[in-house]
Amino acid sequence: MNRLEWGILLFVIVQRVGECWLAERHTRWMKKRGAVEFGRRHYPLLVLVHALLFVGMGVECLVFGATPPAWWAIPFLLFVLAQGVRIWCIRSLGRYWNTRILLIPGQEPQVKGPYKYIRHPNYLVVIIELICLPLMLGAVVTMMVVSALNALVLFRVRIPAEEQAWSEWTHYEEWMPTRRM
Repeated sequence: MNRLEWGILLFVIVQRVGECWLAERHTRWMKKRGAVEFGRRHYPLLVLVHALLFVGMGVECLVFGATPPAWWAIPFLLFVLAQGVRIWCIRSLGRYWNTRILLIPGQEPQVKGPYKYIRHPNYLVVIIELICLPLMLGAVVTMMVVSALNALVLFRVRIPAEEQAWSEWTHYEEWMPTRRM
C-alpha cells in the first residue's frame, strides 16, 4: 500500500473514532434526559461489519496485493461527497445524532437537512462508503462481502428496529409519510 492508501485508511479510522466519541457524548446527554435504547442486541453486528471492512481491506491489500484500479478517483469522489452528506446528517440532528437507536420520551423525528427528503440518509452514506472505500483500494472481495453483510443487517434488522421504535414512541408516519429508506 502506498502513502495515499494509508492516508485514506488513517483518515477513515480517525473519523470513525471521532464519530464514536461524538455518539458516546450524545448518548450521555440523551440518557440524562431519559432516553431509552432500542436494538441494543443487534448493535454489535453493526460494529462487526465495520470492523470486517478494515480487516478485509488490510488482508486484500497487504496479503493478496490488491491495488487501486486506474479509475480509483470515481469511488474516491463519491466517498468525499458521502462525507459531506454525513456531516449534513450530523449537523441536522445535532445532539440527537447517534450510532445507537435512542429515543427520549416526547421526542419527535427531526425533519430537517437531508431528513426532509429521505428517512435514513446516514445509512445511505454508510452504504456508499462500504462500496467506495474498498473499491478505491482495489479490495473488490471486501466490497462485495461487507456490502452484502451490511445490507442484511441494515434492511433486515437495523432499519426495521429503528422504524418500529419511532412508530411505537411517536407519530412517526405523520412526520415521515412520503420519505422512503
